[in-house]
Amino acid sequence: MPIVIPKDLPAFDVLSKEKIFVMPKERAVRQDIRPIEIAIVNLMPTKIDTETQLMRLLGNSSLQINVTLVNMDSYISKNTPQSHMQKFYKVFDEIKDRYFDGMIITGAPVEHMEFEEVAYWKELTEIMAWSDKHVTSTIHICWGAQAGLYYHYGISKHMLAHKLFGVYEVGAEDKYDALLKGMNDKMFIPMSRHTAIDEDKLRSVEQLKVLASGKDCGAAIIKSLDNKRFFFIGHSEYDRTTLKKEYLRDIDRGLDIQKPVNYFQDEGLYNIDLSWRSTAYLLFNNWLNYYVYQVTPYSFE
Repeated sequence: MPIVIPKDLPAFDVLSKEKIFVMPKERAVRQDIRPIEIAIVNLMPTKIDTETQLMRLLGNSSLQINVTLVNMDSYISKNTPQSHMQKFYKVFDEIKDRYFDGMIITGAPVEHMEFEEVAYWKELTEIMAWSDKHVTSTIHICWGAQAGLYYHYGISKHMLAHKLFGVYEVGAEDKYDALLKGMNDKMFIPMSRHTAIDEDKLRSVEQLKVLASGKDCGAAIIKSLDNKRFFFIGHSEYDRTTLKKEYLRDIDRGLDIQKPVNYFQDEGLYNIDLSWRSTAYLLFNNWLNYYVYQVTPYSFE
């Protein structure tokens, strides 16, 4: 089944060329089917890239999915044309009376700041509080995961001595959880962060379970025991060249940055092994199937 998005959204052409089943809204409304409603709270500066990455993974499901893109009303994006934001995005006030089967809160490049110092922190906490009654299950990604763990469970973050940057091997701590169904013993997840969560505090919170972790990256996939919240500490949604673009960006800025580990397959910058793609597809497909579709009500009325 398709992912339903506007035909003039940049992701539509990209995903169509990749043979991912996307459908314009004009065609979808003629089908007698209850689609899954997913909200994406996009905090990333490269919003168009992030839209495409997440829709690619959502579009691999057998479900028909409607996507609503959400941005912060309290912060104006500097890296995405305002024409794009005004045309395709909604703010919280426009969706707060709706119900969603699933929601995704992305990462954001604000990890050097305390949570309360982030310009849109108050608005984001309102969304996270609202999600308890208006969303069946939510995925929090990278900084969004750290923000969710801090807001809901009081788990703090701290700066790392060096940026955790590259593709990291993780293994299951609960291999029978439905989210990890079909996974290999070794999974690979891109990481790009300067901070880490307090793991001792994390493992002391009875409402949370670590599903997968890695020797070099720590807890990577976490869920609440009621299955309403999932925390992906890495960036499984990243494209093949996303880490490369971030590396070259930091080089251009004159930052002290090392090459991403386990990423480039030789001394050059062109041979990249897309080792995490199957894990990414399974994570999002399993979440949609087992923690959204099979438990969400048919009607929210």
